[in-house]
Amino acid sequence: MGNARRTARRRRLGAELRALREAANISTEEAARAIHGDKTKVSRQETGLFRTTRLELEVLLNLYRAEDEKLRRWLIALAAEGNKRSWWHRYSEALANHFKETLTLESDAASIAAFQCRVIPGLLQTQAYATAVLEGQSQPLSEEQLRLSVDIRMSRQSIFLRGNPPKYASVLTEGVVRQQIGGPQVMADQLRHLASLSQSPELAIQIIPYSQSRFTNTSGSFILYSYPEPLEFDVVQVSYLGGDLYLDEDEAVAKYRKAFEELQASALSVQESAELISSIAQELERE
Repeated sequence: MGNARRTARRRRLGAELRALREAANISTEEAARAIHGDKTKVSRQETGLFRTTRLELEVLLNLYRAEDEKLRRWLIALAAEGNKRSWWHRYSEALANHFKETLTLESDAASIAAFQCRVIPGLLQTQAYATAVLEGQSQPLSEEQLRLSVDIRMSRQSIFLRGNPPKYASVLTEGVVRQQIGGPQVMADQLRHLASLSQSPELAIQIIPYSQSRFTNTSGSFILYSYPEPLEFDVVQVSYLGGDLYLDEDEAVAKYRKAFEELQASALSVQESAELISSIAQELERE
């Protein structure tokens, strides 16, 4: 059931539509009649469980007397999803809904900011490192599942090869680049890959060294996805053992954005980080 997936865009659109409807003192019954649906459909649209078409959105905005042109453009942009087939469509049946959301966010974002305190971010991983990470999951994968998961992880990195790649900033703790996941050679190759990526003007990789005494409380790793006008929309992804949370409330996003800026400020520069990464790779290669 394709409409039953609550994406960040649908959640935000639904919340805005509900606020507009209540401000206009319009009942769900009246809204349902206007779009030739029922109360359940309106409720599911407002909670992000059902897609709102462009035509339905226009009807509702008129009904709710939403005349602000900037607001209307923003909501129309939020509703404009599903018009193109994603690169991962062929894997769709094998993917959990929360992971489809991750892939959608990655594919559309203008900029991505990632903080990791456990492993190298998936978008920066080599195939061998990704295999080692996925082999270490709490629920073991079959050989076929592992191969598929690695293939998808590698395919995700194609966003950096498109005509308008996202700006990507990553902050890692030094422990991440010293943890020998997969063994010394796999880790050395991964670090060489990171050092190479750091030469790209679109990517900024920074390391928080062990010597840094300043502490920034983030409660763990997170990713911040940002979208330009007309969306002007940000989403924070916070992972936990059972899946991922996606936060799009302005207050929550602002807290994570401030935290990321503080993490960047406490990290080495991009050049200093690249030098540290290369020096660790050399240490591993001598082992």
